[in-house]
Amino acid sequence: MLTLATLVFFASHAAARYTADWTSLDSRPLPTWYDEAKVGIFVHWGVFSVPAFESEWFWWRWQGQQPPEQICVDYMKKNYPPDFTYPDFAPGFHAQFFNPGDWADIFKASGAKYVVLTAKHHEGFTNWGSPFSWNWNSVDTGPHRDLVGELGEAVRNRSLHYGLYNSLYEWFNPLYLIDKKNGFKSQQYVTNKLLPELFKMVVRCVSKHFLCRSQDQTGFLLTLCDKQLLPCASFPRYEPELIWSDGDWEAPDSYWNSTQFLAWLYNDSPVKDTIVTNDRWGAGCYCKHGGYYNCEDKYTPGQLPKHKWEKCQSVDKQSWGYRRNMKTSELMDLPTIIKDLVETVALGGNYLLNVGPTPDGMIPVVFEERLRGIGAWLDVNGEAIYGSKPWRIQREDASLPVWYTSKGSTVYAFLTAKPSKSIVELLQPKCDSSTKVTLLGHQGPLTWTPISADGGLFVLLPELSQSVSQVWTIKISDAK
Repeated sequence: MLTLATLVFFASHAAARYTADWTSLDSRPLPTWYDEAKVGIFVHWGVFSVPAFESEWFWWRWQGQQPPEQICVDYMKKNYPPDFTYPDFAPGFHAQFFNPGDWADIFKASGAKYVVLTAKHHEGFTNWGSPFSWNWNSVDTGPHRDLVGELGEAVRNRSLHYGLYNSLYEWFNPLYLIDKKNGFKSQQYVTNKLLPELFKMVVRCVSKHFLCRSQDQTGFLLTLCDKQLLPCASFPRYEPELIWSDGDWEAPDSYWNSTQFLAWLYNDSPVKDTIVTNDRWGAGCYCKHGGYYNCEDKYTPGQLPKHKWEKCQSVDKQSWGYRRNMKTSELMDLPTIIKDLVETVALGGNYLLNVGPTPDGMIPVVFEERLRGIGAWLDVNGEAIYGSKPWRIQREDASLPVWYTSKGSTVYAFLTAKPSKSIVELLQPKCDSSTKVTLLGHQGPLTWTPISADGGLFVLLPELSQSVSQVWTIKISDAK
């Protein structure tokens, strides 16, 4: 493995190198798989799934923020003994029904092309056996299983890309609190916890000798060479294709050593050619630096952005993690999800839809129903989504709301409401005698006539079957 790591290191030096600054890092092209995928599944799972009350921020709202959220305080007083602590929830995170193959089958059936699991949320609990999170990880306590590894293997066996969410900060980590008290002038947490943990989450194995003798110009590897590394046989094999960073906003990127880490990730890591990252790498980085942009949770730009972006959305509108007291009225219904997905893709974004599993390892049936419903719609309409590009016009409202995507000279028009008439008016496409118009899921061409010499067409629709999704797609071949 030393030889392999050395070869990877020196081979990468022969190619273009990225330096540890945003000008260089932001110039890296995004790996093509990500834009082509369009649809992903987000999974928020951790110790917060055990109280399953309010949201995944329960611990902070109970004991972190001042004043604490009274509803959380009352919940604990009513249901748990006075000396009960948040870590006491960990044994209840037993995941006894967790079958990674079942999850992966559901995700595959949803039509998603990538999956992002929480490796570590703000509570600091890792869903893998991190040696830097002793007794606060899924191998040492709770499930006593490598959840990250098990799901990753199942997902990849179904030809899906695998990504990991990782929170940079941890609410109550003593080292982080020391750095915070010092105004982030010290980096005890970063050098002793965050960076070694991120490194081990990415690599398969590398020797201590290689780390300490490295000529790495970013200095990232040298910061790790004096850390206690596990033997190669003990290293996990995650090599994620996406790192979804979060929890960055309290400190600048210079505190997190974000640019050093990303330069190593892009230049010398084993995933340097496929890795995708987001924009949450320090205060002020949102919508400005990184791979693709999240900007904010549930971000909707309203117009076509100049940079690749992603909308992370949650089926449960009140929480990312599982809630035992969620109500049907608080969930996104299938038509709303489909329309949200269409709008996102039409504006050049990816759609990352979140579900929160239960602490015993089940995806709630109502979430599974939504995911399979999306998959059924994509089975018919997926060619207008996967690998598509924004068209010159993204939306029009002539006879009804219409969103557009394109592939070369083919234009797709999404009807996001059932037409009141059998004839639909589309003002933007410019057609000629070679143009062919069809409805995805319907056999045979549709009858159409031009509106004027400048463009537009009237399309005669067939009888539309009642669709749960309430979104239909017209395919216009050889259009401008």
